[in-house]
Amino acid sequence: MSASTTLPLAATGSPPPAPAAPRRRRFSATPLALLLPSLVMLVVFIGWPLVQLVMMSFQKYGREQIFGAPADFIGIDNYVRVLTDPEFWVVLGRSVGLCLVSVAATMVLGVSIALLMRALGSVMRTVVSVGLLLAWAMPALTATIVWGWIFDTDYGLVNYFLTQVTGTDWTGHSWLSDPLSFFAVAAIIITWGAIPFVAFSTYAGLTQVPDEVMEAASLDGAGGWQRFRLIVVPYVKSILIVLLILQVIWDLRVFAQIYALQTIGGVRADTNTIGVYIYSVSMATGDLGSGGAIAVILVLILLAISAAYIRTMLKSEEEL
Repeated sequence: MSASTTLPLAATGSPPPAPAAPRRRRFSATPLALLLPSLVMLVVFIGWPLVQLVMMSFQKYGREQIFGAPADFIGIDNYVRVLTDPEFWVVLGRSVGLCLVSVAATMVLGVSIALLMRALGSVMRTVVSVGLLLAWAMPALTATIVWGWIFDTDYGLVNYFLTQVTGTDWTGHSWLSDPLSFFAVAAIIITWGAIPFVAFSTYAGLTQVPDEVMEAASLDGAGGWQRFRLIVVPYVKSILIVLLILQVIWDLRVFAQIYALQTIGGVRADTNTIGVYIYSVSMATGDLGSGGAIAVILVLILLAISAAYIRTMLKSEEEL
């Protein structure tokens, strides 16, 4: 072999080959065709009703318009009426307070159950999983009725248990007539129904935490709380943030549980949340224009929260 063939290409004086031009990706209609049915469903069942809702919020829309009378355009009068109504702000504050309590309880209990499932054996983990699935599968209205029986004034299990433990007769005590205890019961029902989703999602994230890292931290003397705070939380941080945002969105617009409890025995005027308030304004008074304005304001609040959710998802994808 000659010496010239053993020299690097740069030493021979030959110019390096030009880099190949990047190939243009051909447009494929397959992804669009696969997404088209979902897009059509979103436009039909969400997009168009949302457009109608926005239009209604700028109109004087009552019972006459439901039966075909033309609706008059009144601009932002509905929004001014809603935003200057003290009751709207009371209901919104009440809804936010219930949401914060329910979300905090759901996250703490859901993450705790997920940690418990990771520590249990396969048999007990299966038992816990089945119990969570049963709670998750129960419809919200059915669950609320069952909890209403548990807190029943005369025959409820809670009053019976308190009577046996305290020695005081709790028979006849109403948990739904007082707004504070009403929302305590509501928070229990909402939290009970939301825990399975948080527990399963967190448990799925915990399976990605390497056992070697946990064992090494334990050998270095790290306690349980230190391992959770310094090792587990960084691994599942993105999952916890997404769960937190989703729970805020869902609990802020809760309707079935509150409305069912009000029907069982709650005082509607003192226990309305934003979802029930929209229904009451629209159906009870027949002012669908003001109800639409309240609904649009709630949609804007949820969109702002959803934007945080989308930003978190995109940031998680960039980190991956």
